[in-house]
Amino acid sequence: MRIAAAFLVLQFGWTFPVLAHDAPADAKRPIAEMLALFAKNKCADLRDTAEQLFCGDPDLNALTPKLNSAAEARLSRIVDRRAAIAENVEWITSRNSSCGVFGVQPIQPAAFTSVKACLIKATQDRIAILLDANFDCLAANTTASLVICADPELEIADKELTAQVVALIGKLREDEAKGALAEHARWIRTRDRICELDDKDNVPLNELESAEPCLNDMIKQKQAEVAAAKGDPKKLFGKDILSPSPDADAVDLCVGRIHTANTCENFLRISRVIQLDIEASEREAIVTAAVEMKVMAPFSICSPIASNCTGTCWDLQTRQPKAAAANSRENVSVGYRLTIEKSFAFQKASDGSWRCGTEVLRPVEYGTAQRGP
Repeated sequence: MRIAAAFLVLQFGWTFPVLAHDAPADAKRPIAEMLALFAKNKCADLRDTAEQLFCGDPDLNALTPKLNSAAEARLSRIVDRRAAIAENVEWITSRNSSCGVFGVQPIQPAAFTSVKACLIKATQDRIAILLDANFDCLAANTTASLVICADPELEIADKELTAQVVALIGKLREDEAKGALAEHARWIRTRDRICELDDKDNVPLNELESAEPCLNDMIKQKQAEVAAAKGDPKKLFGKDILSPSPDADAVDLCVGRIHTANTCENFLRISRVIQLDIEASEREAIVTAAVEMKVMAPFSICSPIASNCTGTCWDLQTRQPKAAAANSRENVSVGYRLTIEKSFAFQKASDGSWRCGTEVLRPVEYGTAQRGP
């Protein structure tokens, strides 16, 4: 399988600055003249400040393949590549802002030397971190991952499972692999719900030790399933999954199918699904759930992606859903967490499983848009 390495494309930016009249001679030089590779690499075609800096400066440009190689090495070690993509894009934004580079805003030529030094150091540090396998565990940034990383035996077992799953998925075609990755991500969310860790973000780690036996059992169970597949990924992935009861797991599966039908996975990743309420009879049920999604790639606040994949348009000023807005060019950027609350309808089938009757996410009953992890 080709490793999805969208985050190997560095997204940086630049524009020409306004020069101070009393600046030193070098400070009055246009930035383009300070970048030796600017013309050769056609850096003027790039939009953002840092992107042009990495394109045109020889020292920064030389770091790009090294960063790409380190990022690709990390991708080859983990299952949840989409989460790594989002994390890396957020790191790029953080690195740029910490070095004084903000999107398309200009930098003063007099600041070029210090900005360049900051970008070099931050990128070199990032390369070293990406090459460290221990980073994979902590970078997951979930309550369950913190519990796993704090226990050496759990961490080893989780790494072994990850390696086994990555090897299996690597045997699939790219379209099949995408579905397998989504299945494994859903299993992780189910694991966290079963072990009661999906809504424990602010609980001290020492109060979560009771979840360790559950995590250990879930990991061992999945390892047994992987072993039973005997190297054939189609024995583990791609099966018709049924919901034994109308609950958060069933909603998770329902939202996943809606996302697949609308090609949402390139823009959004389901982070977690929390059941809020249920009204059930013998044959029908309404499950109200909160669905949290992390933005993987920017999309317009009122685009088909916004409507079909989140169930609403968004007002980023109020951080709330809003009615449709024509011709809006504002984007929901990478790093946003979008949470919607919605009721999902289920019917009980003749085989005893519960089938989701909700085929679209529109309309939602409530929603929030937040920046940050």
